[in-house]
Amino acid sequence: MPLAMNSQVFITCAVTGSGATQDRSPHVPRSPQQIADSAIDAAKAGAAIVHCHVRDPETGAPSRDPALYREVTERIRDSDTDVVLNLTAGMGGDLVFGSADAPLPLTKGTDMVGASERVAHIADCLPEICTLDCGTMNFAEADYVMTNTPGMLRSMGKMMTDLGVKPEIEAFDTGHLWLAKSLVSEGILDNPALVQLCMGIPWGAPDDLNTFMAMVNNVPDDWNWSAFSIGRNQMAYVAASVLAGGNVRVGLEDNLWLEKGVLATNAQLVEKARGIIEKMGATVIGPDAVRAKLGLTKRAPRGTS
Repeated sequence: MPLAMNSQVFITCAVTGSGATQDRSPHVPRSPQQIADSAIDAAKAGAAIVHCHVRDPETGAPSRDPALYREVTERIRDSDTDVVLNLTAGMGGDLVFGSADAPLPLTKGTDMVGASERVAHIADCLPEICTLDCGTMNFAEADYVMTNTPGMLRSMGKMMTDLGVKPEIEAFDTGHLWLAKSLVSEGILDNPALVQLCMGIPWGAPDDLNTFMAMVNNVPDDWNWSAFSIGRNQMAYVAASVLAGGNVRVGLEDNLWLEKGVLATNAQLVEKARGIIEKMGATVIGPDAVRAKLGLTKRAPRGTS
């Protein structure tokens, strides 16, 4: 395929995630105030979108508490820094099996709830974007399975569309894009859709360039997309994504390091990504341009004027 570099690039910062990184870097935010402050700093550094999970403020463990999402949302919206808010809806689909000889009963760490509960904080906070993990997959974590059945995704996707919140399709492999295209053709998700290509996460799509381009080539031409890889390849994928015509995601959810031996903040990762993009001759666009590009509706939470 011919090279079609993106000249108008938006950066998403994935602020904290739900991985077990809370004790690996002092910069991984835990409390709603820390998460909001880090998101605001990332926006000031050039991120047009901030993607937020929440954590238990005391332990740093991942959480689905709607009150924590509400506090993060209100702190970001009450600031004088404009940014597009993207909340995860990926929590609540976790199965942890027992041993290979005794997989049942399910073990500690299992957190499997219904579609309405998985989307409850989205209905409450009404972010502009929320994530929709379009498939079930193994992770490199013993007997853990991220579970998103077609029926669950149809139900969640319809709820998001009915709320007027733009789903960001999280695609960890080509089959996830196949399902996403079906959801659009069925009218569950609006066209054009928004996709995040999630590369290098065991055991999804590896982050070699051949696999990456297979993913890119499976995204419909009229859809908007971003891509990222994890760890040491995060910044390489800033360049790769822009060259392939996409947008960019960085942040502490995916990588803790600014360079070898130097732990990063979210703002530093955004600044580094911005430098790469601009040195390639592209322009980093802000939240208003992203809203226009993606057809987003900026709204306050329910119960506020």
